[in-house]
Amino acid sequence: MKNTIYFVCLLTLYQTLGWGQLINNKQHLTAPTTPNYGLSPKKEKTFFEKDAVQISFVPAILLTASGLTWNKKEEIREIRNRYVPTFQYKYDDLLQYAPAAATFGLKAAGVKGRNDFKRSAISYATSMAIMAILVNGVKYTAKVERPDGSSKNSFPSGHTAMAFANAAFLDKEYGLVNPMYSIGGYGAATMTGLGRSLNNRHWAPDILAGAGIGILSTQLAYFFVDKIYGNKGDNLSLISKFEGNENPSFMAIKLGYTSGLESIIETEDNKSLAKLGWEAGLEGAYFFNRHWGLGGQITVASFPFAENKVNDPEDPNIRGKILSESMGNLTFSVGPYYAIHFSDRWDLMIKALGGYSIGADGNISLKVLSHEVHIPELEDGKVQLAEYKPANVFQFTSGLALTYNITDNLGLTAYSDFNHSQSKITYIINEDVLDEGDLKVNIVRHPLNYLSMGVRLTAYF
Repeated sequence: MKNTIYFVCLLTLYQTLGWGQLINNKQHLTAPTTPNYGLSPKKEKTFFEKDAVQISFVPAILLTASGLTWNKKEEIREIRNRYVPTFQYKYDDLLQYAPAAATFGLKAAGVKGRNDFKRSAISYATSMAIMAILVNGVKYTAKVERPDGSSKNSFPSGHTAMAFANAAFLDKEYGLVNPMYSIGGYGAATMTGLGRSLNNRHWAPDILAGAGIGILSTQLAYFFVDKIYGNKGDNLSLISKFEGNENPSFMAIKLGYTSGLESIIETEDNKSLAKLGWEAGLEGAYFFNRHWGLGGQITVASFPFAENKVNDPEDPNIRGKILSESMGNLTFSVGPYYAIHFSDRWDLMIKALGGYSIGADGNISLKVLSHEVHIPELEDGKVQLAEYKPANVFQFTSGLALTYNITDNLGLTAYSDFNHSQSKITYIINEDVLDEGDLKVNIVRHPLNYLSMGVRLTAYF
């Protein structure tokens, strides 16, 4: 159960910025405009109010994230294989359709949305056509092999594109009625993308690109259909306007780098072997007033370690290097948030969180570089020295987050967090490398501190 929960939360980066679709809410709440007739100067749209930006902003971020994770796809898949290598639950085959089914179900029940049934059906059919052309056009051109090796049509993920196109459809039709419809739709789409990775059917970049294409397809469909009808919706004047408050309650997806300040392996001169790793997660808080709130986050962090070259003091011809699987943890934490408002556009948030951290098991091995040396225990030039099992511990997190509010609903945030826990790691030494009298099991307790820095897309509600 622990391992399944770990990987489910690991891939929360496949939440894939669905919250960002709230960027359009303010503009879509207004009724169709009347002609100006030259009686007053037409107000020029800001950059973020332009149609092209509203249509492409979130898809562009997702497609960029797909490109940035391309060289990390093997590492991300390795984590899946370490924790849930036999996962085979095909829930994503049906869940991808849930947001669209909910949309048409609400219409059948008589719940007023943005458009009447006929126009909604036209918009949906258009989005499906655009999505199918984009996905299949890239799939059978790129010919990327799936992680399970079954075929060469992995990039992008069609299931994820379908799920996010459907989620954007639900958001377009009912997001203005109640934001919980949007949250539910994008939540189902996120779980679909997660399932594609859990079932070993897609790489992380496939899923991110699929999400971007899905949202883009629905955005384009509504843009073209709205142009044909000459307005933004059939029922905008009948939909109750969702009024947000001035408190900075938010939901956000975050992605960044980590830097471990301690290592699970130390050289003789105590030089740390930690390299830059990565962090991904979801964060949110509910504010009771403009300054104080209560919130939390679910994050996963991974810390790769540098390769340490070693020599056998008894035989200088034997050279090798110590390899360690990435150290990682999954953390659930809650605590108070405090917001400082510098202006309408700039906010600073301070947090102090406490929570439960679940460590990732791993192996430490020696790779022999001296090819002329024969060592019976070697497999593919390596011998396992030990495995390590971190205990689950309490973790404290403090951090700062500076946000520039692009619109009233959406902000871009730079964050920096300090994370501390008192780790307890059990090392189980390989019997083949033990000397007589050595202990097979060693338990080491020491502080584990790491910094994380990155960006998050922040949606206010």
